[in-house]
This record gives sequence, C-alpha cells and structure tokens, in this order.
Amino acid sequence: MRVLVACECTGAVRDAFLTAGVDAWSCDLKPTETPGPHIQGDALKVLRWGWDLMVCHPECRYLSSSGLHWNTRPGGEGRALKTEAAVAFALALWRAPIPFIALENPVGRLGTAIGPASQSIQPYEFGEDASKRTCLWLKGLPRLAVDPARRLAGRTVTDPRSGKSVERWSNQTDSGQNRLGPSETRSADRAATYPAIAAAMARQWTAAVSSQLALAA
Repeated sequence: MRVLVACECTGAVRDAFLTAGVDAWSCDLKPTETPGPHIQGDALKVLRWGWDLMVCHPECRYLSSSGLHWNTRPGGEGRALKTEAAVAFALALWRAPIPFIALENPVGRLGTAIGPASQSIQPYEFGEDASKRTCLWLKGLPRLAVDPARRLAGRTVTDPRSGKSVERWSNQTDSGQNRLGPSETRSADRAATYPAIAAAMARQWTAAVSSQLALAA
C-alpha cells in the first residue's frame, strides 16, 4: 500500500501512516521539517506514481471563508485571481487518478467548487485541546469515526460579544479568536494537522484501504 501526503512539509500525517506500517511519502514545495520519505516539488507532477491513497492539504490562504472577504475589497483583484488558481490546484488533486483520496480544508470556496464536504471534524473530538473546524472531502474512503468518549471539553467562559456561556479551547481567546499572533509562520502553524487526527487518519484509512485492496486482488 502506497500513500501520498500532498502539500505537507511537517511530516505529521506521513509519519502517522509510516507508524501504521505503510509506504508513505509527503510532498511539498518546501523541504520536510522532520526526517522521512519526502518529495520536494510540485505534487501535481507525482500524482501518477502508482499511489493507492492520497491525503492532500492544499493551502487554504485563498480558499477559506475567513479570507475570502478580502477578495471583494479595494485592491482585492489580485487575491481573487489567486483564489481561482488555488481552486484549480485543489480540483486537480481531487481529480487525480488515485482510487482513494481525502482532501482537507477549512470551510470556504471548495464547498462550491467540489461540493459539500463529506464530514467536518474538530481536534477536540479526538482528544486535542484545540478548536479548528476542518472539512474533509472523501473519495472511496469512510468518514473518520469519532469516539464521543475521547472528546476533550473546553473551558466554560462567557462570550464577551454575545454574553452566552460557551466552550473555548487552549488555542482560542474567550471571544473565539485564534491566540496565534502575527508572524511569518502563522499560516503554516494554523494549518498543521493535530497528531491525534493524523493518527486516526492513518489507523482507520489504512485498515479501510487495505481491506478493499485485498478484496480487489
């Protein structure tokens, strides 16, 4: 079983699949941040290398709802073009000749370009002390199973804007904003896959794909 983790330089998902015992490679324009099998280059150029499964994380900077409003503001014409280029790249990944595909992104433009996501997940559903709604588009793969017993409760606070009692996690302020301050790595830091989610992907999808490959053999 061969797995491509496209648009990943952290090695988080790749290493989770390696731990699960499969031949997994990450691919990104940047070098890998952790030692392991990595292809530095354009992911579109390696899609036909005989992969069984691809997990892809196209950059969300110009795709997420939180950034799309800038496209219609004065001077946003350049951003709008970058959004269309980002959509084209994500669609090329989604349409790759690979039998099993998982594409990850926040709520945003891909919901209309591809269609409704197969599911959305939160890190705290997998035991991580964080909130970050993530959408998954799945081709040939089952939805990630979520064990309610693993849900990590957030702290209970009063939302300063609504006055309502809400849950917040360690990566959030009481108003729900992300705690990360401006920095050159902010975008990459926010996009990183949480270890518990990477482990669930590797464990569940390795089993599902291996079973289907065995049936097809």
